[in-house]
Parts: sequence; C-alpha cells; structure tokens
Amino acid sequence: MEAWSELLPLAAALLGAGLIAGVIAGVFGVGGGAVLVPVFYQLFAYLGVDESVRMHLCVGTSLGIIVPTSIRSFRGHLARGAVDMDMLRSIALPVLAGVGLGSVLAAFVPAGGLKGVFALVALLIGLKMLLGRAEWRLGDDLPRQPVLGLIGVAIGTLSTLMGIGGGVFGNSLMTLYNRPIHQAVATSSGLGVLISIPGVLGFIAAGWGADGLPPLSLGYVSLIGVALVIPTSVLAAPIGVRIAHAISRRRLEIAFALFLFVVSARFFIAML
Repeated sequence: MEAWSELLPLAAALLGAGLIAGVIAGVFGVGGGAVLVPVFYQLFAYLGVDESVRMHLCVGTSLGIIVPTSIRSFRGHLARGAVDMDMLRSIALPVLAGVGLGSVLAAFVPAGGLKGVFALVALLIGLKMLLGRAEWRLGDDLPRQPVLGLIGVAIGTLSTLMGIGGGVFGNSLMTLYNRPIHQAVATSSGLGVLISIPGVLGFIAAGWGADGLPPLSLGYVSLIGVALVIPTSVLAAPIGVRIAHAISRRRLEIAFALFLFVVSARFFIAML
C-alpha cells in the first residue's frame, strides 16, 4: 500500500507533464522537451538514478516521447495547409546530419556538459521569447545554401543534445527571415519529426550497456517514462494546434520564457 502511495503521485506527475508537453507541441510547433527534460531530471533524482547517466536518460526519454507528439502535431498543421514543405526538404539532410553528430557526442559528453548545453540554450531561448519583437528581421527570405545547411546542422545537433524537437529554433529562424508566425510554427513541427526519430535511436545506441541505468531502460531511453507520458502528450497536441491558430501567443511566450529561466538557473546551479 505504501508503494502505491508513492507511485500514484509519480504517475500523475508524468501524465500531467505529458498533457503540458502535448499542448506546447501544438502551440509552438515544438516537441515539449523543454518541459519534459527538467521534469524527468527531478523525477530520476527522486528515484535515485546515478548522476553520471541521469541527464542522458532525461534527454533520450524526452526524444522518445517527442516522436509521436511531433508526428501528431505535424499532421495537424499539414492538414491546415500551413507547412512549408519546400523549406523542410531543403533543410532535412543538414538537420539529420546534425542529429547524427549530436548522437555521437552524447556517447562521450559527460552529464555536466549536457546540463550546460541545456541551461545556456534555454536561457537564450527564454530571452528571445521575452524580449523579441515581431518586427525583428535578419532578411526578407530564408538564406540560401550552404548557409541554410549550416544552420540545419546546428539545429539538429543542439536539439539532439537538449532532447527537444527543434521547433523553437525553427520558429526563430523562419520569423527572423520574414515568414508568417503560423507558417513558422507549422513548419517547425516537421523538424520535430526529423530530429526525434533518428535522435532516439542514437540515444539508444549511445547508452547501450551503460552502467547505472534504471530497470526497463533501452539505452538512454526509459521505457516507463515513455509509456506513461506518450498517451496524454499525443492526445493533447491537437488542442495546442487549435490554440495556435486561434489566439495571440504573447502571454504564452512570456510564461514559457519565465519557465525556461527557472529551468536554466536550476541546471546552472546543479553544475556547481
């Protein structure tokens, strides 16, 4: 009975995280990893997962959950005709190359390195969301190759190391180059598909046989975490899609930015 009293709140927290992640996936065109990674970090700490593999497990499990969430979000936006498929095709191979690079690095980067990447990028994304202005522009249209390819490699690498779907990077890229916000959100959801599927396979391979992993882990992917969070995140993604096409996103951006600041500070402190 005591075990159930501990497991039920834990399961409820995971299901709640899945709901939030699914809505965020639809609203912002992201996979929800920015929410899931810090939630998993606290959860795995509570379960006593070894510090040397905890952050890797958080990132890999987040990528596993992003797979169906991103697919559902992408299909919802695609059905509305809002996805720029030409842009996705032009950046797909560089993004995949970046995912491969990130997966290789994950096998060698220590836990502190992953925390540092997550904390720094989360801080920068939060600042962009809080201080950014819709009128900010770097150009009238997306850059051509090879510049766009280099950006794609960077998006794939950083997203894989952070356990996110790359939607935040895609949103910023497209809006800074004069694309409508709804098109940016919709197209960025496709990045989540490109990043999460090979990314989770890479983290399974990178963590295969690693010491200190909890039971029912497949490399750096917790099957328990995936099983509990996927159902609510998939069901909630269409809600986020409807929100994205119906209301102003400014208040949501501010709230998400403040959340990222807290997460960034938490990981920076954990590195001390």
